[in-house]
Amino acid sequence: MSRWSSLLVSATGLLACHLALARVEDPPAKVDEIIVSGERAGPGLWHVQKGAAQLWIFATVSPLPKDMTWRSKQLEKILDGTDQVLVAKPVEIGIARALWLLVTQRDLLMLGHGKKLKDVMPADLHARFAAQRAKFTKDADKWEKFRPIIAAAFLEEDALHAVGLSTRLDLADEVRSLARKHHVRIEEFKFAGLHDVLDALKTLPPATEQKCVAASLATIETGMPRLIDRAQAWATGDVQRIQSLPESAEVAQCRAAITVEPGAGDLYTLLRQTWVNNMARHLETGGVTLAVVSMDMLIESGGFLDALRSRGYTIDSP
Repeated sequence: MSRWSSLLVSATGLLACHLALARVEDPPAKVDEIIVSGERAGPGLWHVQKGAAQLWIFATVSPLPKDMTWRSKQLEKILDGTDQVLVAKPVEIGIARALWLLVTQRDLLMLGHGKKLKDVMPADLHARFAAQRAKFTKDADKWEKFRPIIAAAFLEEDALHAVGLSTRLDLADEVRSLARKHHVRIEEFKFAGLHDVLDALKTLPPATEQKCVAASLATIETGMPRLIDRAQAWATGDVQRIQSLPESAEVAQCRAAITVEPGAGDLYTLLRQTWVNNMARHLETGGVTLAVVSMDMLIESGGFLDALRSRGYTIDSP
């Protein structure tokens, strides 16, 4: 889907990526790819201030062009006068752990008792899934034994790859490397782990899961041009363009359903509150901090910028 509104879906996609590395892939369908050449800096940084304390915010998006070279001279210049970099610790799922999950959490990730996707998905939704799957593989049964949300994540990853986009470019990790190069302290905070994500998956109702599968399919069917446009806008620093690109109704429905579900909704709320509290803490204690955050959670209504403004901080946009 165009963007993930909670930790649950992003971690599910990450898990699917790692599981995919253990299987034999058919080459994805060849379609027009995104082309972003040369070094790209992304958008400028937001500047938040309270007295002598300063907070610089670097906003990231996903997916991005898979072969993009990223470098921000502005960010490197700011790092020279920065006391610490604030970044969330990612949910890390290695290959060995992904395979371990297939053994120990098989009932959570895959369909049991001989069932296939066509047996558990509404007929119209499965027909849409099958139609898109046929564009990327010759195997008519591919992903049929996986749980719908996992199968949809596999399919969406192939669709992104086909248009030259990737969710694997970790800009937060790139900033970590730059911070080490500039001898800046890195402060990571952890708000959830893999088991929290798995627990959320356990409690996800089938109706909500179907809405999120429909959201992924909507993205694959008609949303790729938007994601390409969005990736290009980020690469050229066009924040207004990013803000002007609406999500599909199905993506909005998935987000709304997930954020009210026990587990998944709790994780999303926890992520937002943890981020705002950490940024506010650094503004209260002084010094210069650089935070690496999600563009979506930064600029959305009620997002990080709105939360910081409500606390009386002065914000300068790039």
